[in-house]
Formats: sequence, C-alpha cells, structure tokens
Amino acid sequence: MTVENEQAPTLTSLAGEFQKTMAHAWMVRTFIKHCDEVDDFPELMEIVRAVFDMSRAIENKIDDPVAYFRFAGKKIGKLRKAVSQFRENAWRASTHTNFQQAVISIEHATDRMETILSLAGGL
Repeated sequence: MTVENEQAPTLTSLAGEFQKTMAHAWMVRTFIKHCDEVDDFPELMEIVRAVFDMSRAIENKIDDPVAYFRFAGKKIGKLRKAVSQFRENAWRASTHTNFQQAVISIEHATDRMETILSLAGGL
C-alpha cells in the first residue's frame, strides 16, 4: 500500500486504497456481466450482484471514512461468500485464461479489502 509521506495510514488514506481495490473488483464484475458464458451459466451473476452491492453500500460514504468502513465491514462477508462460489462457477463456465485471471483478481481484491478493513479497525 502506498502511504503518503511514509506516515502511518489514516482512515481517509485507507478508504482511498479500498476504493482502488474496489475498482479491480468492478472490472471483474464488468467482464462477467458482459461475457457470453453468463447466458449458459446464470449463477455467474452472483459475483456481479455482490460487487455491485458492496459498491452501492460504500460509494456515497467516501467523505465519511468511519461510515464507509462500517458499511464495507457489513458487506465483506457476502462478497467473500460470492467469491468462493465464483471460483467454482467460473471453472464450470470456462477454462479460458480470462476466467482463470478473473478468479485470481477477485480473490486478490477481496483479500486486500479484508486487510484494509483490518487496518481501518485498528485505527
């Protein structure tokens, strides 16, 4: 994580990092939402909905990091569950590299969000 001036992170800087991480999750959402395979595997839409739900919960709270992290904390469990299910569903839908990378990306983004939430809770 990049921290301005090598100082300890603040809730505001952590919220910024969380937003950047959400952008990665959003790109996975966009890929899945528009892929042809979703027609044959509608269960892929679960990850689309989970990322959208997280985004909607926090997007208007960026100026209030306490509320931002409170809402993110409420949604992270649902996202983690959807990511787990996505890992299984993606492999059934396609073995194409795009799907393999989408799984890696969303898992990494979710891991990073959990780390940032943990850091925010410690401040």
